[in-house]
Amino acid sequence: MKKHKSLHSVALAVAAFAGSVGMAAAAELPKSAEVKDTGKLVIANTLEYAPFEFIDEKGEQVGINIELAQETAKMLGAELEVTRIPFPSMIPGLAAGRFKIAWETFAATEDRLKQVDFVMFIKSGIVASTTPDKAPSFQGENNLCGKRLGVIGGAVSDFIADRLNEECKTKGLPELTKSVFPEGKDIIQAVLSDRIDARLDDATASGYFEVTSKGQLVVVPGLYDVAPLGIAVPKGDKDTAEMLRAALEEMIKNGTYETIMSKYGMTSAMIEEAYVVDSADKIRK
Repeated sequence: MKKHKSLHSVALAVAAFAGSVGMAAAAELPKSAEVKDTGKLVIANTLEYAPFEFIDEKGEQVGINIELAQETAKMLGAELEVTRIPFPSMIPGLAAGRFKIAWETFAATEDRLKQVDFVMFIKSGIVASTTPDKAPSFQGENNLCGKRLGVIGGAVSDFIADRLNEECKTKGLPELTKSVFPEGKDIIQAVLSDRIDARLDDATASGYFEVTSKGQLVVVPGLYDVAPLGIAVPKGDKDTAEMLRAALEEMIKNGTYETIMSKYGMTSAMIEEAYVVDSADKIRK
């Protein structure tokens, strides 16, 4: 009986410690006036762009952005409220003061920076993916030289393939062979049937297919045409921007960020530090 009491005491102590750590995190993170006043973290989101945000088969809101926002709300000791808004209406809505946070994956263009600021938390780019048995042959520098690649005609990957081929030729390495397809599904079938070696496509689509297909294709090392992406906040709203930056930075440090990104096959899109961009010269490539 004495032993059981001791174990019970330890369990209570651990629970109390965990609770105190959670309360401390909420107390230490800066909060915007809106979160302080309402106790809510309100975000605008489309809820229709997997793997970042979507409604699953159970009718629940899921995805990278949703789960990062949920963790942020938890650390702030706030309730998350998601307002569904079409993507084209988000920056105008922020500029008009209708809401404070558009939690999407925005590229920080000069035109957008005239109206809003950004908190960067992820990066986008082009990656190659292949079958697991071929993945070991895609290691090291210039790992696409000599390979047969499939791209969607006119997409960024189409032009990236041409640029990479020029680099292969300049370095005296075997040239890559580019095959153009109308749709991503056609490229996937070509890789699976060994007509080409790899698919060259957006990191988001490729990473998510790796997860949903249970590894039929896997992303290999290398990220091309890299661009940081971020959450949009009203221009000059330093309190909201710093609140989000601090929360994301804490998740990067404690491993929550990597756990969520890994869940959706997006580790290639991770960045090492969350940061605020309020002018084009602060964008980190």
